[in-house]
Amino acid sequence: MLESNSNNGRLLIIDDEAAAVENLAHVCRKQGYEVTTRMSGVAALEVLDKKPFDVVLTDLQMEKVDGMAVLRRVKEVSPQTMVILITGFATLDSAIAAMKAGAFHYIAKPFRLDEVREVVRKAMEMVRLRQENQQLKQQLGNNSQRGPYIITQDITMQRLLATARQVAPTETNVLITGESGTGKELLARFLHTYSGRNDKPFQAVNCGALQEELLANELFGHEKGAYTGATESRQGLIEAADGGTVFLDEIAEMSLGMQVKLLRVIQEREVQRLGSSQAIAVDVRLIAATHRDLRDEIAAGRFRQDLYYRLDVVGLQLPPLAERRDDVPLLAFYFLRKHAARMNRDIDDIDSAAMASLLDYDYPGNIRELENIIERGVALAQGRHLSVADLPAILVEHTVQVVRKKSGKLPTLAEREASYIRYVLERSGQNRTRAAKILGIDRVSLWRKLKKYGMEEADGFDD
Repeated sequence: MLESNSNNGRLLIIDDEAAAVENLAHVCRKQGYEVTTRMSGVAALEVLDKKPFDVVLTDLQMEKVDGMAVLRRVKEVSPQTMVILITGFATLDSAIAAMKAGAFHYIAKPFRLDEVREVVRKAMEMVRLRQENQQLKQQLGNNSQRGPYIITQDITMQRLLATARQVAPTETNVLITGESGTGKELLARFLHTYSGRNDKPFQAVNCGALQEELLANELFGHEKGAYTGATESRQGLIEAADGGTVFLDEIAEMSLGMQVKLLRVIQEREVQRLGSSQAIAVDVRLIAATHRDLRDEIAAGRFRQDLYYRLDVVGLQLPPLAERRDDVPLLAFYFLRKHAARMNRDIDDIDSAAMASLLDYDYPGNIRELENIIERGVALAQGRHLSVADLPAILVEHTVQVVRKKSGKLPTLAEREASYIRYVLERSGQNRTRAAKILGIDRVSLWRKLKKYGMEEADGFDD
């Protein structure tokens, strides 16, 4: 057993091959981790009961006590520890079983040391973020017990939620951006829950669902006789949310005239009901959301720049589900339990082929689309698990390819080519010969493209 001391994180490496342990330990020590090694699962269980670790990197196939047994023991004694499994006998079933048991990542042999280094780095970052989140929860008085619960193990999302918790207790307005279906309202409710306004109302309105007159009435209210049919006075949502939070979804759909009125509310902290000349003081925190790029809307003359700066005091951008693929199984099983209980169906699993299709889809509709897919599957399933037959044909056949803007711009042809090459390599298990055949080019041409796009070192042709 070898150990090294560092404050960058504590790592346990387990493998019954001495050369593998030595190589992995050498690489990880160079990253500044405190490394402990064990040559068997049995020895690993002994040290796990005595010493805490941030990350465990273990071989899957070992005698007496295998990697899955190590994983289960880690989750018993230290649920916050990240477990990475490595195996030379990779199958989809074993990968899904590991994921369901709580593994952070699954690496197939032969692996590149830089791949392992990157996965360990991400796992250590996840541990750090979770620790910071726990500290924030304690500082905010254990508000986590009130929800809402955002399901994720994605590092980008964990970082976003850490920022959201820091911003929540402040009085600043927040602008949430992201594609439709990414959970913008859920994040807005998350901000409200962790704020000092959580015992006051949360009022939400979709600005794109109402015409200008109806939206004005919904937000500001009216006095009796303000218009035909106004038989009594009525509070608007902003007035009703006094002391709390107003969530303005799809803010980019609001007309310029309404934008002027909203700007006055922000500046003067007061509203004026339709048909009234009296201003009513209000104390609300505004959270706005949109799937559009407001800078493009400003350039096109459809959105006021002064309102944009008032709303975008802090910006939170939700990533599309296609960039959170590690969250797909977590969300899929959550929706499975939710809709199986609602429909009173005895369905508790998703088979490996169906999960493979779920993991390989781009989700133009994001989380909302995934929930719809699982709900449909629960309704159609004949047995106790979802199968490929229960999934929509469009998902199984992969007939939809999503093109997403990055940094406000559509991808170039070169970026699309690099993305497709990366996709084919993943589908072929990183086998370059097979990938080149799928792409319709020879291996030398593939090597040149990999070098061109900086996707890996052009140091050979090993599969």
